[in-house]
Amino acid sequence: MLIGITADSGGGDKAAPSTTATTTVTSAQTVIATPGADEVSAPAPSSAKPLAFGDTWKLSNIDPAKPFEGSLTVLGYKQGFTSVGKADEEAGMPGYVWAYTDLELCGAKGSYTDNTTSWTLYYSDGSRISPSGTTYGDFPKPEFPFEVTVTAGKCARGKLVFPVPGDERPESVLYKPDGLAEPREWTVPKA
Repeated sequence: MLIGITADSGGGDKAAPSTTATTTVTSAQTVIATPGADEVSAPAPSSAKPLAFGDTWKLSNIDPAKPFEGSLTVLGYKQGFTSVGKADEEAGMPGYVWAYTDLELCGAKGSYTDNTTSWTLYYSDGSRISPSGTTYGDFPKPEFPFEVTVTAGKCARGKLVFPVPGDERPESVLYKPDGLAEPREWTVPKA
């Protein structure tokens, strides 16, 4: 599906640059994650200006056969909560802790299907960490759905959990479904 994307900071009196890109997103609706956290080396995330937490990224489908308008927002990040499951066991390395991002995906027109594999945490050394492939009953609620379809007037909001190095903080939260040329990025504030 073709998606035209514009950024809207949603910050009232802030001057928000508006960027538009046309991207083909085809398999974002069918990608299934491999369980477990993946940490891989990657280049810098995006040439587009990063958004702040609470800023909204507008999505719109330019294909008249499947019209869609909606928005994505990263609302927050918290690192260091406890669970019955151990983050370092999932990551396969000592010193990892649990963290989560608070996300919201809303539809204004049509429908859009996405899943948690579109999200990663980006670190200043270029590494990226994928969401947890496990969920425990004591993870923060509500949890962001593994796969979700939003329609006009409906949203999906929740917390997406990651196993992260306990002594490091990510630089940003990235959204990149398959087919999107560059990830959309929200800067993680300093602790």
